[in-house]
Amino acid sequence: MRAAFPDFRLGNVLATSFTGTLSERHGDAVERIPTPQRLVDWLVVNGLAVDSCTTAQLELARELREAIHAAATASAIHEALPAAAVRIINDFSVRGRASAVLTPEGNRQWRLGSDSCVEDALSVIAADAISIIAGERDGKLALCASPTCRAAFFDTSRSRSRRWCDMNTCGNREKKARFHANQRKKRTAAPAGVS
Repeated sequence: MRAAFPDFRLGNVLATSFTGTLSERHGDAVERIPTPQRLVDWLVVNGLAVDSCTTAQLELARELREAIHAAATASAIHEALPAAAVRIINDFSVRGRASAVLTPEGNRQWRLGSDSCVEDALSVIAADAISIIAGERDGKLALCASPTCRAAFFDTSRSRSRRWCDMNTCGNREKKARFHANQRKKRTAAPAGVS
């Protein structure tokens, strides 16, 4: 058996991190898993190591990613979940061969077998999506305030008022844009001959 990977119920939000592999959805979209190898790399970094990925498996991963994004977005804005997205998430969740194991600390972890494939890893991502969309975890789904991003993220802040999917990208970009807009306003509002 491969090593166990983190328990994503306790703070790590695998499902929304996965939907973030397509960013700037309402701007110039950036695909962060453009090749099968990049998906393998992403899975490894997120504790879901698999040996290989085919082009067909990459397409399955993207199908799941978009279904999670659609369902998480609907949940965040309190709309009915899209039936097709629910079906896809459920189908992926039941396909996999991951096992829940109990750690000596009393936590649940998921473990993939040594012969696990991409579909097994995707089933864990789908199960994580189910737990956050169903409201089983402490936090709430929200959408990034960036008009070009609008990524779904899981807000676990104390006030549940986080605005950005990632402060280091979207949040800083928006702050920088506001700063530059204020600077332009100040320059145009300054009286003639004053700089």
